Amino acid sequence: MNTSVKNLSTVICERRSVRKYDPEFNIPKEEIIDILKEATLAPSSSNLQPWKFIVIQDQETKKELRTIANNQEQVETSSAVIAVLGDKEMYRNGEKVYRSAFEAGFMDEANMSRMIEGTNKLYPAAPVEARANIASFDAGLVSMQLMLIAKDRGYDTVPMGGFNKQQFIEKFNVDERYMPIVLIALGKAAVPGHQTTRLPIEDVVEFI
Repeated sequence: MNTSVKNLSTVICERRSVRKYDPEFNIPKEEIIDILKEATLAPSSSNLQPWKFIVIQDQETKKELRTIANNQEQVETSSAVIAVLGDKEMYRNGEKVYRSAFEAGFMDEANMSRMIEGTNKLYPAAPVEARANIASFDAGLVSMQLMLIAKDRGYDTVPMGGFNKQQFIEKFNVDERYMPIVLIALGKAAVPGHQTTRLPIEDVVEFI
């Protein structure tokens, strides 16, 4: 159970992208599972949860992944690298998702049937590109949530979009249903992440 007393604003302000990790520090598999379990409470289109995770902890595998990820040091020195994949066939989750909600008492049987039927009509008929865009967007939501949860637990992260996705697919035998979105290094910082600035809020917000 996470006993952190930090508030959300503090976690957001303290989270930074860390690229140098303590290679001797290990995060137990059970805690990584807990972090992912919380992260998957993120919202998603029709609650279809179009994501999958590959957690890479084996040191030799991380060395091989480093060559795929533009030789980024953090791939090898972090406690784990979490690959976030997007599910282009997320509609296949529909029956399981809505039946689970029905069994939990969150919807009645009629609504469950309606949601299953609607999902099976709408999503398979959508262009693959549209489904890929949905999966990418939702993978971004779950990834950000994952990084904030990790920071709240005292760990550090950095998201990496710079890697050879085709080589990753081949190395890890990724089914064509899924597409690699981002790699997230997870561990304990050896050097604090660099502080950065943001554009003035007036430059990016318009009230109408």
